[in-house]
Amino acid sequence: MIIVLKPDCSQQKTDEFCRLLKDNYNVKVNTWNGVHSTVLGLIGDTTAIDIDYIDAQDFVESVKRVQEPYKKANRKFHPDNTVIELANGVKIGDGSLQIMAGPCSVESEEQIVGIAKSVKDSGASILRGGAFKPRTSPYSFQGLKAEGLDLLKEARKATGLPIVTEIMKESHIDMFESVDIIQVGARNMQNFELLKELGKTNKPILLKRGLSATIEEWLMSAEYIMAGGNNNVILCERGIRTYENFTRNTLDVSAIPIVKSLSHLPVVVDPSHASGKAWLVEPLAMAAVAAGADGLIIEVHNDPAHALSDGAQSLTPAQFDKVAKKLFKLKDALSREDD
Repeated sequence: MIIVLKPDCSQQKTDEFCRLLKDNYNVKVNTWNGVHSTVLGLIGDTTAIDIDYIDAQDFVESVKRVQEPYKKANRKFHPDNTVIELANGVKIGDGSLQIMAGPCSVESEEQIVGIAKSVKDSGASILRGGAFKPRTSPYSFQGLKAEGLDLLKEARKATGLPIVTEIMKESHIDMFESVDIIQVGARNMQNFELLKELGKTNKPILLKRGLSATIEEWLMSAEYIMAGGNNNVILCERGIRTYENFTRNTLDVSAIPIVKSLSHLPVVVDPSHASGKAWLVEPLAMAAVAAGADGLIIEVHNDPAHALSDGAQSLTPAQFDKVAKKLFKLKDALSREDD
């Protein structure tokens, strides 16, 4: 159940009302102070609550029951957009367009530092790179692991770019203490034990949609993290498995406006993994921006033909530079239309 209080409701009255709800109905009350109103989210068994009694209070603007199983990720409970702010001032979800760019896998210091400098010059605000790599084949390159994390930190030191990289299991969380954004890959979207542990951190979490996950399942995975106390969740649409096999996956562009209507969390799109083809990255990225994405995560490699993983979907630095210019130009045009 959600209860919207009138703008003139005092803090004292709000606190008294919250205590009444907790004591009389044995529910948990989450409070969100928005720009224009205060929203109370009631979690628990609300069947015994008389909705007419609540609505009759002179300080209540509206009240309604919520059917969706996700509460903390629900826009009804949290009308204002969540904005994730990184240590260097980069904000995701504030209306700007943030691009995360870098190689699928960290391969060497020269490679990752060189790419980091290049993508930064082209407008990327966050460096992506895989240190631990979950691969379909056990014989494929699995990443440099801890060494890869150290190399990402060196690239951050050289450029100032925050880093985002994928975690594989709970026991690695301490290793990721200095990572700016922890990525949960599609295969781990429903690794609930991992999500619970990440909920105990205060790190921004980039949560990728599972290969065949519904939007509700995706949001419920975000709920696991948020239920643990970590509200810094970024959702990432990276394509889903369909009957089509021309592309690696099928980018669900419709998920962007749908999720943004259902949830207050920012949405980032991965056109590289969605397509599996470098030449499709630009049109899919443009479509994502037009659909309202808060950011993009794009794979860039200095030598895609010899990349240790996912070279076919990686842009060269020169290609990325051209794509980034078009993306920022499109974002500016859309922003002017909104004004």
